[in-house]
Amino acid sequence: MVATVSSGGFGFDEVTASAIYGIFAGSLYLAAVPGGWLADNWLGQERALWWGSIIIALGHLCIALSAMFGMTLFFVGLMCIVLGSGLFKTCISVMVGALYPKGDARRDSGFTLFYMGINIGALLAALIVGVFKEKGMWHVGFGVGGLGMLASLLIYRFSAKKTLNRYARAKNITPEWEQTTGLFKNVGRWVAGFLALLVAITLLVATGIMPFNPEMVAQYMTYIIAAVVILYFAVMFISPRLDKADKLRLLICFILIIGSTLFWSSFEQQPTSFNLFADRYTDLNVLGFEVPSIWFQSLNPLFILILAPIISIVWVKLANRGLEPNSMVKFALGMLLAAAGFALMIFASKSILTSDGGLASPLWLVGSLLLLTLGELALSPVGLSAMTKLAPKGMQGQMMGLFFASIAMGNLVAAFFGGHVSADKIEGLPGLFTMMTTFLVVTAVILLALAKPINNMLQKSEHADTLS
Repeated sequence: MVATVSSGGFGFDEVTASAIYGIFAGSLYLAAVPGGWLADNWLGQERALWWGSIIIALGHLCIALSAMFGMTLFFVGLMCIVLGSGLFKTCISVMVGALYPKGDARRDSGFTLFYMGINIGALLAALIVGVFKEKGMWHVGFGVGGLGMLASLLIYRFSAKKTLNRYARAKNITPEWEQTTGLFKNVGRWVAGFLALLVAITLLVATGIMPFNPEMVAQYMTYIIAAVVILYFAVMFISPRLDKADKLRLLICFILIIGSTLFWSSFEQQPTSFNLFADRYTDLNVLGFEVPSIWFQSLNPLFILILAPIISIVWVKLANRGLEPNSMVKFALGMLLAAAGFALMIFASKSILTSDGGLASPLWLVGSLLLLTLGELALSPVGLSAMTKLAPKGMQGQMMGLFFASIAMGNLVAAFFGGHVSADKIEGLPGLFTMMTTFLVVTAVILLALAKPINNMLQKSEHADTLS
């Protein structure tokens, strides 16, 4: 969006482009809430996964073709990616959770391995698509993403789906990913009406009849997402359809979602302040080789690939000995590890200020990103697992969608924090990193204080479920 027209871009100013990206990223996770609801009540997890994948692939291909057919197709592609991800994100996670029976100690470890698989894609994407980015071949890069998604669809259709069905038959279970609640009628008509409205709005904006201010829309995204999450839980807490045990589970999910939001609001400083530090204030000459600053973005998925199996084994070993911490303690541990990562960056940025213009060692960033990755592994896959484990029956997709909405809120809150600190100069970075460190430590202490009462509530919920 910010690349010049002569180099194949759209020539947007950075403020507008950032606002559009913020809307896109926020909507990507917010769409998981209705997407999860549609999967639970209309499509089923497996069909929602299939159609979501197709829509995502179409979105990437639309952006690739926008080079020939204009900017409108670019925004249509973004909308397709958002809509498809809304269906895809929740369903793939719910299907992983369905592989493990209640009480299976391997669930958290299974999600850690699943998380590792996600980051294989993240690592390969940076390496493959980054080649086209460096050459300014933007549309080819998006086309490659679309083709990759189509290839994954073929793998799923002819391999993974058959494996899932064999697993279900071997375990003598009814596949949860094919079930729906059937509580609502005419859902298809409502979906068709929404899509018609979306097409109409797109045409009005594209023709200039309806004004569109990206900055204003991005500003209100946080309020909208927070209102949706709070309203959803408020309605569920007073719903007569749920019994006391279900409402206890929902309360625990709500607290974990708040914790996730607080974590990601700090973690998502990486795309801004960390990239800035790597590009401007880090000595990139290593043994005579000039390391591209963009390579630091690959460290997070690389560390996840290396560490995820280890973390998975640790959780299983602790569970077998009865020592595995509960989800709240794991969340607090993730916060403390991330706080340690930001603390390293405080010393790194201050070393620049005291060195009279010198550059910092790249090891500061490597160490910080390692700690942040450990924090992510202690929190994110555990959160995914907890949503599938705690969600009342028929609400797994919705809970997963709300968990993804917490990531969207975290991104937007991160932008809020960053906007109040001058991160474009080195003098502002120690203050930013100090604020993040303090914020994470305080949040971790609060979560640890809640861990025991939350665990007691969970035990009561499981006891009530057994009696019923």
